[in-house]
Amino acid sequence: MSPALASDASDAPASDAPEPHKAPGPALPAPGPGLPAPGSEVPESGTSDAAPETPEPSAVPPDSSETPSGPRNPAPPGAEEAWGGPLAEARTGVAALSLRYQIGAALALAVVAVAVCVHLGMTFLHVAPANTVSKKHSETIADWIYPEFEQNWKLFAPNPLQQNVSVQVRAEIRTPDGGSRTTGWYDLSAQDGRAIDGNPAPSHTQQNELRRAWDFFVATHDDDNRPVGMRGALSETYLRRIMAMRLDRADAAGPDGELARVQVRSRTTDVPPPSWSKEKVSGKPVYRVLPWWTLPEKESRGGIG
Repeated sequence: MSPALASDASDAPASDAPEPHKAPGPALPAPGPGLPAPGSEVPESGTSDAAPETPEPSAVPPDSSETPSGPRNPAPPGAEEAWGGPLAEARTGVAALSLRYQIGAALALAVVAVAVCVHLGMTFLHVAPANTVSKKHSETIADWIYPEFEQNWKLFAPNPLQQNVSVQVRAEIRTPDGGSRTTGWYDLSAQDGRAIDGNPAPSHTQQNELRRAWDFFVATHDDDNRPVGMRGALSETYLRRIMAMRLDRADAAGPDGELARVQVRSRTTDVPPPSWSKEKVSGKPVYRVLPWWTLPEKESRGGIG
């Protein structure tokens, strides 16, 4: 290339040279107060001519419930459960039942409560001193109490019971050939005592059935074994049925015999006093023998008639 041509190329105006391609971008704002003009140098920080920095807008909307440091208004504990959360469905007890069964449970509880109150009231009127209410409703109270709920206060009396009472029974057996025979005495109280001894949970029958039946009979009969009052016949029937069932369990009649009559007696002995006591008691037993009772047809086979 000649020097002339090189000189001409260097003297060409800059506007004739092609400009490089620029990607379109956002339009720059017009220069105004506090903003530098395009192409001018940005003053360094710390100089008096620097424009105040504009704070960047927060990325969280102002009405949002969360802030960069966490929830602005956190829900109180248990709010989810109170508004039907997972724990609201975990119901137990009566609350877990439907409305129909809740009503049924409430009615059953009310019936039980009424029955308990009636029983306590009847028992109170029975053991309390005679008053207007107990005298007016004496028959109703007696029907409720006897014989299952009869009260016995001998343990708390000034002179507690100091005797051992054994109830015994024997039977007359009718044989198939038309004859009869009499068994020996069965000591039913001794049988109950052996069943209770060493048993951590003896039954109510073993503890009280025979004893209460005999006390009921003695309280409603005189010394000649004649009934006193309306409950005398009831106590006799109650004691006779117990004898028939006990003899049937013991198979007293044998395979071919049948119970025809029973006879009951009591054997009473005094409890020996302690060694330090000067009290003297008789060791001789006292017997009370009742007359023979003929058994109805059903009771003769061990039923209750």
